[in-house]
Amino acid sequence: MLFSLRELVQWLGLATFEIFVHLLALLVFSVLLALRVDGLAPGLSWWNVFVPFFAADGLSTYITTIISVRLFQDGEKRLAMLRLFWFLTVLSLKFVFEMLLCQKLVEPTRELWFGLITSPVFILLQLLMSHACRVN
Repeated sequence: MLFSLRELVQWLGLATFEIFVHLLALLVFSVLLALRVDGLAPGLSWWNVFVPFFAADGLSTYITTIISVRLFQDGEKRLAMLRLFWFLTVLSLKFVFEMLLCQKLVEPTRELWFGLITSPVFILLQLLMSHACRVN
């Protein structure tokens, strides 16, 4: 079963444009990852492969800040603070996962075990599950 765009916007708490930005970042990341793994781009570091995700996170933060400021100015202070808090929590968990994974790929001997690296993803999944239940 596929979700509709309206359901995704409700459950994720992201605007339609933000979802598009993250999907575009995933597409560019996939191409860069294939180039890096196949060895077709020898000068491409792991940090450069993850740049689309970091750029999408930055752009989403900018968009969410603008939306929250406008909601705050329109008198929707509670909604603005809830949206900002939710998004910053999701973004920080996603960003921590990306940073830890990239550090592990750059330095494989580093003492980062994969349970530690994926723990922000599990926390994020728990939050998304509770948010989806609260929305419906």
